[in-house]
Amino acid sequence: MVDKIRIDIVSDVVCPWCIIGYRNLEKAIEELGIQDQVEIEWQPFELNPDMHSEGEVLSAHSARKYGSTPESSAQFRMEMAARGKEVGFSFDYFKEMKIVNTRDAHVLLEYAKECNLQTEMKLRLFTAFFTEHKDVSAREVLIKEAETVGLDINEATARLEDKNSAKHIQDIEAQWHQMGISSVPTVVINRSNGIAGAHPVEAFKQLLQSALTD
Repeated sequence: MVDKIRIDIVSDVVCPWCIIGYRNLEKAIEELGIQDQVEIEWQPFELNPDMHSEGEVLSAHSARKYGSTPESSAQFRMEMAARGKEVGFSFDYFKEMKIVNTRDAHVLLEYAKECNLQTEMKLRLFTAFFTEHKDVSAREVLIKEAETVGLDINEATARLEDKNSAKHIQDIEAQWHQMGISSVPTVVINRSNGIAGAHPVEAFKQLLQSALTD
């Protein structure tokens, strides 16, 4: 029986499936009663690393990248809102919602990890983007959210202004890409077994139970 399970969650803050997957993983951990036996670390993944600073309206982005029609895009938003409700998360899509560059968000999350506030920061950013209509690429927004979870705003500002911090994020992303991670969310257990996608609670329970008996 292992003492601790390391869980790496490769994720982006503008990925709706990532918060749904996390909520299901969280429930699996709670149902197994192993909250004290897991250590979660969020790993960076940029769905749109080349996104320009102005961002792109979600409907136009979906049409360009995925070939979505206005009808299929509207249907997807409705389905995500329903799925969010099932896990206690509010998706509030709106007409001019934009997909934005998230590198700075990942820089902030890396700083939050050092302060043991990474999950709090990640959840705050999910809510800021999907529920509160906030631009999570804007540094003034990120600083405010950092302050909300208890991070030092001067240090957060310094990290965001440091080009080496952004380079560090790209290096981490490259490592995960080299390990074969190409979609999010991907949950990796003890740097060995992993599953991609927002799986149901039972699937995560099976994965965790297997790790517990290794």
